[in-house]
Amino acid sequence: MVTETVTLQAVEKVFPNGVRGLAPVDLNIRQGELVTLIGPSGCGKSTLLKLIASLHAPTAGSVSWWGGDFSRVGSEGRRLSFVFQDPTLMPWSNVTTNVRLPLDLGGVPRAEAEARVLPALEQVGLSHAATRFPAQLSGGMRMRVSIARALVTKPDLLLMDEPFGALDEFTRNRLDEDMARLCARDGLTTIFVTHSLYEAAFLSSRVIVMAASPGRIYAEYAIDPGMPRDENFRLSNEFAAICRDLNALLSEVSHLDHRTEQAQ
Repeated sequence: MVTETVTLQAVEKVFPNGVRGLAPVDLNIRQGELVTLIGPSGCGKSTLLKLIASLHAPTAGSVSWWGGDFSRVGSEGRRLSFVFQDPTLMPWSNVTTNVRLPLDLGGVPRAEAEARVLPALEQVGLSHAATRFPAQLSGGMRMRVSIARALVTKPDLLLMDEPFGALDEFTRNRLDEDMARLCARDGLTTIFVTHSLYEAAFLSSRVIVMAASPGRIYAEYAIDPGMPRDENFRLSNEFAAICRDLNALLSEVSHLDHRTEQAQ
């Protein structure tokens, strides 16, 4: 039976300066989905993600997690982790200590926390770098540490805010393949913000296309989750067709936003 992990009903966000960040948004995130949010800058992708993380409170409407309020989050089967754009690692601590941080903050006994770090590093291919410091790592490796730090809590919902946007294309593609493999293997519900339609096409089981002024959902695009996400998929006719469809939707959004700006 498919269950809803997150449900947003008529959610709006108006910031203290009066800027309307989100028009009413209705969205259901189902268990095991990998959903990407794409759209132009200022369309509310990160705002929507932070509402789901409860880092922002909605001005109107409601957000529910596993059928209840945010007090349910953190219990068994209802854990949430957030990966930001910047790895934000502690430069004075090695990889193991950086990954262990959320467990230390959560009061997990040291022996148990240490035992959970290595499996998290193995998931992102960094078990060999456990004793290195951030300055000794490449940009891609630092982001892998950030992902391991999110995975060490054994999340049921993973939120990722443009985590690979600053990386070179080769590293980004490799990390996208790692994420697709990890999420498929573990059935991890993931919401992923990106500016790249190619990244969205590669990763997603569903793409949410957003428009701006104010931020709102313009379209949803479903992709067969059973497609193998590897380099062969990037070279396939199916991938090319998905990219064409998403490009067309983003073009529609661009023209729509332009008309909205002219009207204002």
